[in-house]
Amino acid sequence: MPTVDQNSRRRRPTGLLALDESAAFPGLTLYAPLTGTGQVHLVDLHGREVHRWELPYRPGRHARLLADGTLAFNGVLPGEPALFPMWHKYRGGLMLRVGPDGTVLRELSDPLQHHDAHHLDDGRVLYSALEPLTGADAAAVRGGVPGSEAAGGTVWADTIREVGPDGELLWSWRAAEHLDREAYPLHEAYAREHWPLINSVTPLRDGNVLASLRSVSAVVVISRATGEVLWRSRPGSVSQQHAPTELADGRLLVFDNGVFRPGHDVPYSRVVELDRASGEVVWEYHDPAREFFFAPFMGSAQRLPNGNTLVTDSPSGRLFEVTREGYLCWEYVVPQFAAYRESEVRGLFPSEPNAVFRAYRYAAQDIPWLGAGA
Repeated sequence: MPTVDQNSRRRRPTGLLALDESAAFPGLTLYAPLTGTGQVHLVDLHGREVHRWELPYRPGRHARLLADGTLAFNGVLPGEPALFPMWHKYRGGLMLRVGPDGTVLRELSDPLQHHDAHHLDDGRVLYSALEPLTGADAAAVRGGVPGSEAAGGTVWADTIREVGPDGELLWSWRAAEHLDREAYPLHEAYAREHWPLINSVTPLRDGNVLASLRSVSAVVVISRATGEVLWRSRPGSVSQQHAPTELADGRLLVFDNGVFRPGHDVPYSRVVELDRASGEVVWEYHDPAREFFFAPFMGSAQRLPNGNTLVTDSPSGRLFEVTREGYLCWEYVVPQFAAYRESEVRGLFPSEPNAVFRAYRYAAQDIPWLGAGA
């Protein structure tokens, strides 16, 4: 072994790096290391672990607590083939509801599920999945690197599915049916293996569906009744974004990765609020040294009850909280490092990362079993 650890992220400090308790939202932060074997961690503001789940699957992106305190966990379905080089990086396939002691209470499976599965409190799950397009249907997808389709000339197109607690299909949507190919082309630098790469699906208060289309740099609202796109973010307002969520005033909070941002030769990431009526960015946070905060892929933001925002700088395993004025009041770097087990992913990402897809903050009183020492 070399004397100097060659993992540059692991050489830097981990755990709690910054805390201003007078400004931070008091609570507990939940995260699931992507390269772990199924651990989900709950830490307090000082970075002390107060609870851990040990689950049987590697995270298929993230975990979240539901209103009754059960854990919604998306896991990687074992033994599935690689549909294309990046598939093992972001696929899931298993959608679990788990008790505080790690008991799996419910398990749903779809081998084509990827990125996001939003578990509702009533047992329904809204998630993104794939379907294959071949021949003329594949050729009709615009943009991307010529000749970069998946095996057999396939373009894997996104679908959105909602299933009930027992897995029965309640609603579905197909990008191939409802997206205009000319209006939603792949960025010219993207492989044509996956279109339009939906990395987030969330139900809105009005019943419609909010989705993030990374490879075409668009956030959209989809009509549950008709499947049509009711609203689209203004081109250029976000670039290769993740994790849009609806705020109390109807604005959308978005993690804007900033890859290929028009008009900017130095990339940087930011968190923005989009006004749906005007399409304008009405609030944003970026690091004072913009280039310091840059997540080329993944990432999320959560608006907290005190108005602060919890940000997940996913590739760096860096979680931090900022006030409305942009004051960073809490910072924590995930200390768990491990390698991806799938050879296809390890070849693309050979280091041992501490990445997490999303983190969430909860008030202690919102976790009903916590005081019981579970």
